[in-house]
Amino acid sequence: MPRVKVARKSTAIDMTAMCDVAFLLLTFFILTAKPRTEDPVPIDVPASTAEIPLPEENVLLLTVGQGKVFYTVEGTDIRKQTLEQMGEKYNIPFTAQQKQVFSGLPVLGVPMNQLQAYLNLDADKRKAFKQPGIPNDTTANNELADWIRESRKAVASLHNKPLRISVKGDNKEEYPTIKKIIGIFQRQRIDKFSFITAVKNEPKK
Repeated sequence: MPRVKVARKSTAIDMTAMCDVAFLLLTFFILTAKPRTEDPVPIDVPASTAEIPLPEENVLLLTVGQGKVFYTVEGTDIRKQTLEQMGEKYNIPFTAQQKQVFSGLPVLGVPMNQLQAYLNLDADKRKAFKQPGIPNDTTANNELADWIRESRKAVASLHNKPLRISVKGDNKEEYPTIKKIIGIFQRQRIDKFSFITAVKNEPKK
């Protein structure tokens, strides 16, 4: 008597749930990922074996290169508050639109007397604009010191926390620019700050 052959059925796996999870994870990482801020000038940071990550909030970063200094502070609320305080100090009224634009700037390197015109540019022109750096003369025109001071006040007022300060400089940068920055820190009694470095491998023993 011939054997009855049972028809084979292909096994189907429902991948709908797996696809949903994959897309949810992808969306989460896209929304939470922080884009890398492009340096305003080419920076080749010195190497170090230390691996202490830079905090993501209440941080002021000074980027130094080609004799210029650029300013960045984390937090849209801190940026707006700092701009308002700088406007009062320099008697420059900023509009609500200018404050909104400033709160989204990744980095600033424009003197106060050019800041309104810079904020009025459209996004493409702002990106193409060659920022001259923030004035940091030790005597007559030290706007950098004012940006640092007003940022510290804004963080203390809004978050009731001290502002952490870091310096990112090119390893071939001339010492006088760094010396000016350290001088500002000393006059404002900032005794603790950090330098941004690249990670290098420890020497083999």
